[in-house]
Amino acid sequence: MRQVPPSGRPTLDEVAAHAGVSRSVASRVLNNAPHVSRAKREAVERAVRDLGYVPNPKARALATRQAGAAALVISQHDPSVLADPFFGQVIAGVSSVLEEAELHLMLCLAASDRSRKRVGDLLRSRGVDGVMMMALHGDDPLAHMATETALPVVFGGRPGGADPRWYVDIDNVAGARHATEHLLAGGRRNIVTICGPLDTEVGRARHQGYREALLLAGRIPQAFEVGDFNEPSGAAAMTRLLAQRPDIDGVFAANDNMAAGALRALREAGRSVPHDVAVVGFDDLPVARITDPALTTVHQPIRDLGREMARMVVGVIEGGDPSPLLLPSHLVVRSSA
Repeated sequence: MRQVPPSGRPTLDEVAAHAGVSRSVASRVLNNAPHVSRAKREAVERAVRDLGYVPNPKARALATRQAGAAALVISQHDPSVLADPFFGQVIAGVSSVLEEAELHLMLCLAASDRSRKRVGDLLRSRGVDGVMMMALHGDDPLAHMATETALPVVFGGRPGGADPRWYVDIDNVAGARHATEHLLAGGRRNIVTICGPLDTEVGRARHQGYREALLLAGRIPQAFEVGDFNEPSGAAAMTRLLAQRPDIDGVFAANDNMAAGALRALREAGRSVPHDVAVVGFDDLPVARITDPALTTVHQPIRDLGREMARMVVGVIEGGDPSPLLLPSHLVVRSSA
């Protein structure tokens, strides 16, 4: 006997729920798109029969253009970036959601003119159904490509100088402010920071949070040096800061990799952590638990960042208009501060 859905006329969402699949999977089955398992295809076809579903012709015409894939574009040219635990966790989060939606993940590193051209060709050819972009710098050409394409584009972190329609970000300002406030609460008076690149939104926002904490406490922001979110740049920045300000007793590093570099530079300079200098990082990567001493840091839900980016792009592909999302962070206190 035909099961009558609660809404009267059955919808694609009801077909998907009846079949136990996502809306995007149901849509691809109805439009004979590839990349759907036999079991899920049969479940959707059975739900269509049970509910008496009749597809909307206009929606069907649009859905036949689906490529069955989404791209994650990272504005980097060095493949070693994929060994960074941060990007590894983001990719794991993205992949888990796209797998459930039965969309393939296409990974693109794009920081050279040649690689950006390939991304542009991909967008123009509609070789994917949606795009996620991360790690954009300054006036990045990728941001302009995003505004020109008709494809859904979701940003991981807001690009500097832009106001994107869809993005997922961490509350970087609040996280950096809490890190600096922790140093102040510990009695540190000469607190410096190692920033990320200030032509990135994440670098700018974390520097802003550091400054806000000091100004709210009636203190003048101290010296800062810029690193590149890796361990060697953190060590080099810490060495420069020690030369400028020998009286440093607190350091906020804008990510854990740079904080690990700062710990190494302080040890080589004969400074004891946290007795002489307290150090706080940001991210709560695995390295934070194995540094000596273990690193106090700001935890951000990195894998959730990837998951929410993917959920957002799938939602837009399916015709939704999700709101931008800001994920919370919190301080994890260990031995370095």
